[in-house]
Amino acid sequence: MKASAPVYGGIEAGGTKWVCAVAGAGGDVLATEVIPTTTPETTIGAVVRFFGDRWPLAAIGVGTFGPVDVRPGSPTYGRILATPKPGWANTDVVSPLRAALGVPVRLETDVNAAALGEWRRGAGVGLGSLAYMTVGTGIGVGAVVNDGLVHGLLHPEFGHIRIPHDPVRDPFPGCCPFHGDCLEGLASGEAMRRRWGRPAEHLDDESAWRLEAEYVALAVMNLTYTLSPERIVVGGGVAEHPSLLPEVRARLLGLAGGYPGPPLPADPETMNEYVTAPSLGDRAGVVGAVELARAARPAP
Repeated sequence: MKASAPVYGGIEAGGTKWVCAVAGAGGDVLATEVIPTTTPETTIGAVVRFFGDRWPLAAIGVGTFGPVDVRPGSPTYGRILATPKPGWANTDVVSPLRAALGVPVRLETDVNAAALGEWRRGAGVGLGSLAYMTVGTGIGVGAVVNDGLVHGLLHPEFGHIRIPHDPVRDPFPGCCPFHGDCLEGLASGEAMRRRWGRPAEHLDDESAWRLEAEYVALAVMNLTYTLSPERIVVGGGVAEHPSLLPEVRARLLGLAGGYPGPPLPADPETMNEYVTAPSLGDRAGVVGAVELARAARPAP
């Protein structure tokens, strides 16, 4: 039976699955579906069938893996660009959804959507700025600054920053197909799998997690000094390991060296508040996508 009140669609488009949700005017989720990521045609077709004509959609928000063109008015707006995901480079995500469903579609990166979700409904409620770092198969950062998502020439590609790499301590050359030993090439879940020979979730070696915490702490320090967000949320499958965030916080205190002083965290208690796990858990991305849809609906 078709619902009567307008609803909002949210899509977290990931490399292994697309999570679709329908939410009411207040953001309450009414229905969800998980769709495996296969080919663009099959995946987007299944998304269209989920939303179909049973929901009176007002708008759809999409947070997708990237890189992706998020610049409205650009000739390639809504397209996934030079992704290493086989078969998905140059895929138009926005146009098929807009044509099939006949509603406004707003697109963001998956990490920007997650940042928006945590800022509006999770760990960042009441703050003017927040950064969300995902450490999973890949690494990415989304950010809210001055109450808006950060864009520039394109969108942040923080996973590809350079961080110190000591080849004596860590002879692994990195696995990024573009940069070798960038942050993602050294500290992503894929990097851990290749370096240690098994997935992060099956890795119990303390030295492996100390090395991972070192790389993540270096990234968080760079993020702190670059954007100065009021809070940094670290999510993703790798970040769920119980020892990682405590190790990252402890290492950050040493890396910062007390500079420049307050209001940046200078003790364990404030560091616990500054670097946190997602309050929304693995729902941050799809909640943020719904918030994108709520913002995309034309004013009455």
